[in-house]
Amino acid sequence: MPASEPVRFGRKRALPSCPNPLFLQWLTDLRDEAKEKGLKIQYTYQKAINSLNKYPLPLKNAKEAKILQNFGDGICKILDDKLQRHYRQNGPNASIHSLPKGAPPPGRTYNNNNSSNSLAPSRKRNDAGDAGKDRGGDGGTKKKKKREYVPQQRSGGYAVLLTLYRQQQIPGSKGYMFKMELQSEAQPLCDKSFSVPDLGSKYTAWSSVSTLIQKNLLIKTHNPARYSLTDEGLALAERLESVEKERRNVPVEGRRGAAGPEEEEEEEEDAVVDLTASDEESSSSSLAVRSDQSLSERASGETPSSGDAGRLPLPGKTQVTMTTSRKPNRDCLLPGTYDVILCVDFIETTGGSHYRKQELVKELQRNGVGFDVRKLNVGDFLWVAREKVAPIPGQLRAPAGRELVLDYIIERKRMDDLCGSIIDGRFREQKFRLKRCGLRRPIYLVEGSSSSAAHLSLPEATLQQAIVNTQVVDGFFVKRVQDVRESAAYLTVMTRYLSKLYQNRTLVCRSRELEGDVPSDEEERGNPSCSLISFAEFNHGAVKNKCQTVREVFARQLMQISGLSGDKAAAILEQYGTPHSLLAAYEKCGSESEKEKLLSCIRYGKLKRNLGPALSRTVYQLYCTPGALT
Repeated sequence: MPASEPVRFGRKRALPSCPNPLFLQWLTDLRDEAKEKGLKIQYTYQKAINSLNKYPLPLKNAKEAKILQNFGDGICKILDDKLQRHYRQNGPNASIHSLPKGAPPPGRTYNNNNSSNSLAPSRKRNDAGDAGKDRGGDGGTKKKKKREYVPQQRSGGYAVLLTLYRQQQIPGSKGYMFKMELQSEAQPLCDKSFSVPDLGSKYTAWSSVSTLIQKNLLIKTHNPARYSLTDEGLALAERLESVEKERRNVPVEGRRGAAGPEEEEEEEEDAVVDLTASDEESSSSSLAVRSDQSLSERASGETPSSGDAGRLPLPGKTQVTMTTSRKPNRDCLLPGTYDVILCVDFIETTGGSHYRKQELVKELQRNGVGFDVRKLNVGDFLWVAREKVAPIPGQLRAPAGRELVLDYIIERKRMDDLCGSIIDGRFREQKFRLKRCGLRRPIYLVEGSSSSAAHLSLPEATLQQAIVNTQVVDGFFVKRVQDVRESAAYLTVMTRYLSKLYQNRTLVCRSRELEGDVPSDEEERGNPSCSLISFAEFNHGAVKNKCQTVREVFARQLMQISGLSGDKAAAILEQYGTPHSLLAAYEKCGSESEKEKLLSCIRYGKLKRNLGPALSRTVYQLYCTPGALT
């Protein structure tokens, strides 16, 4: 070091102050005001303050600040309004690059927080603080800890987490829930509806599921979707459940003493429900509404606490219990509480030959059959058990009742329609969709005599063979009728038969994916109850162009091969669920002939026949030939 240059000791030179102290002070006031109110916009103001501290040039107005990060139209407009007010109070020539006399210096906080809230800490000070934390010390600026996401009480996310947690506590539970059953189980725990948005809003309580997935609390798999808790979600749900139990066990007086605004609103809601109870039971029955155990809690063997023992429904208070909670009958329809209604696809009443389709409607009306025309995504006719709902005084229409689909569905085919569907490939696709629609009794209603097939594109023998295959191979019940009048007569007889068959049965709602849990011959065994799918879930699951899994697309690809039926495709999928697994198996084969015979020994159908070398070779050529097939 040259001797002429003096050596400097002591503190380092301070960094220059912000050249826009007035804007900095206004942003500080906005941030502190938002922080007192608990608004998240305080973080946006803090980011704008950090950007303004780094900018070394003076600003003439707030519009020039748009070039800085975190300065949007909203913040610039607020600063411009404050600037105009400043000019009106201090004159048009008032300086904006210095603070008024007596004002606190910019960057000072107006509350007793720690030094981490200062607006313009030097970068070296931050570095020193980080180094201090690395050494385990407390010096310097502490990094703000990210706040954990906890859903608000009785919100959509809160209800979903609790429902999935309680379902997992049931011994032998499957560990996941489908959308329909999750919504129905979580609805009593949520104040908003999972299906109907509030007035003026497009969001429902189900919208919070995307937030749970984003926060890694919930995982969505398979198609149809299956929802289950992650490890983090399970830990959070367990804490929410413990808080919920503590809240239910706190006496009314104790809750009122420490209640916030939300809890006071909940107690007001309880008081509304409490109008059916007597004066002596009012306080206990209001808590009983909140503390009723769900079906999953009863299945897990939880017993009510001593505080809840006095709230159990008494024999003389049956009416109070039923009016305050509909949970026991939420998923079932008791005998006498529903009607059997025939549902007709709207395609069967519109378009095409208008006279012939209107004749079907007139015949049903003449026979006194109650039917409803609606859009069916699969099949032409089916039957639903519709809940009887009494009209509400003061409302124009009665509320919609629940609908469960009976296990019978009809696909109607005229001879000309059958011929066209065989030619364009719809015949096999419709049978495939009917098999997997969730209903166990598919029926093919073939309309027309053999003479009506004389002038069609396919020979009569081909049509007859297709009808026989539908009954023998696919296992459908086939009913032959001559004309529209006989079709209407058959629908009338079936409607009356099903009304009598189900009149003394308790109908329980089940998920479509759980159809294998119930034996298909329960009607013959005289079971007093049977499980059925809700119409909403049935129609949603039968959408033709819905998102499909790789396995489903692979099955559709295989079924395009001539001679490869649904049973054969299903047998191949059992061994190789995706094209990737099939191609990997081909790569492991040693020779060309081994690849061609890879699928030949796969057994399919009830008779367990081999797939055969011809089809095996065709599939191999389709997926492994690099060029065009010859």
